[in-house]
Formats: sequence, C-alpha cells, structure tokens
Amino acid sequence: VTISPAVLTLPEGNKATFFCNISMENDSGSEYSLNWYKETNNRQPQKTAELSRHEPVTETEKYRLSNNTPVFKIEILNLHQNDSGSYYCGLIAFFEPSVSLMESCRSQLIVTAAPQMNATDEPEMEEGSPSEHIKAMLLGILMLAGVVVLLVFGYLIFMYRRGGACPGDGGYLQILNHHDGVTLQKEEKPPVVSISTVDYGVLEFQRDQCMPVPPKTWPVEQTEYATIIFPEEKPVTPER
Repeated sequence: VTISPAVLTLPEGNKATFFCNISMENDSGSEYSLNWYKETNNRQPQKTAELSRHEPVTETEKYRLSNNTPVFKIEILNLHQNDSGSYYCGLIAFFEPSVSLMESCRSQLIVTAAPQMNATDEPEMEEGSPSEHIKAMLLGILMLAGVVVLLVFGYLIFMYRRGGACPGDGGYLQILNHHDGVTLQKEEKPPVVSISTVDYGVLEFQRDQCMPVPPKTWPVEQTEYATIIFPEEKPVTPER
C-alpha cells in the first residue's frame, strides 16, 4: 500500500487530497476494506474513515473517500490548523481462514493560517466595482428627475396654449401672441392699502358692592264694619 503526496501544505479553509494505491496478488474476489488513520504527536493512531470494497464512495462532515480500485481518493474538507498531523492508509484483507493488515507510509499534512486580506486594497476594489444597490439608487434618482422635467415642460406648454396669465412674484406674467412671435409681459399687482385697527382690549366692569337693604315693614291694616238699618216701608194705598 502506497500513499501520495508525502508532504502537503495548505492554508485554512482549503481541501487536502491524498491517494492510496493498493496492490493485491492473487485477488480471487476476497473481501477487503480501506481505513484512514490520523496520528498526532506520536500518539496512538485514530481511525477517522473507512471504505469497503463494494462501496463507491463514503462521506462524513470532515472526510470523503472514493473507491477507484486500485486507487482510493481521500479528501479532508474545510481544513483547520488542528487538522495538521500524519495520515496513512491501512488495508485489511480477509483471506480465509486468515486476515492480513497492510499499512502505508506516513504522509505529513501542514495547515497554515488563512492569508490576511490587505486593508488598503479593499477600498480600491469597492471603488472599481460599485454594488448593485448603488446602481439602482442612481437609476431611481435619474428617473425621478426626468419625471419632474417632463411635468414642468408640460405645464409651460399648457399655459402657452391657453394664453392666460401665470402668477409670479410681485405681479402676473402674461403671455401675448403676436404675428412676429410670443412676448411675455409682466403686469404689476395693484398696491395693497393697509388698514390700521385699534385694539381696545377687553373692558371689565366691576359690580358695585352695596350693603343689602332690609325689606320695608308695613303696619297691619284694621278693617271696621258698620251695620245700616233701613225703616220698613208702608204699603201705599191708591186714592179714590
């Protein structure tokens, strides 16, 4: 089992690709699987991925293995600095009644820090390629200005055809049609006579405060009654 490349150096965020080449003598349909190991600081190797003979591809969040027998392609995705270390392939072949294990040499992966973007180059890139929203804003302003110009032009044409008076500051602007052209004559407004007014304010009257007058008392009237007696009248006899 061989592995390539022997050393690979990449910055963070990239993808590392290794190839493992296997060679099996007297392959008569025996079963085998390829394991992918990581070793850091001479510690115990750690198995990170596995691909069997009948699997075309297997993928995890970090690794992708492709089976193109006799070559296996191993990809390490979205590199970080803690992905640095030694990697190797391990082939497990099942020969009845025994099992054999073959390992490749170690391949070194070095992950460096991501390159820093130059701060002075960023404004130049922005000036050279304005964003889409700025273009849309400029287009909207131009369209609005065009609408305003059309409205003013239409108003002037309407007043010209009407031949009426246009109000202006301090008078009226009158459009006159002549045989030799159109003239504009300004007619002054009549003077405004100001009328002065006097504000007398609010007159307030205070009510005289007088002492209350007690009601007048009248003496009680006494009524006297008299009885008049008339004499009885004698009957009058007629004379003969």
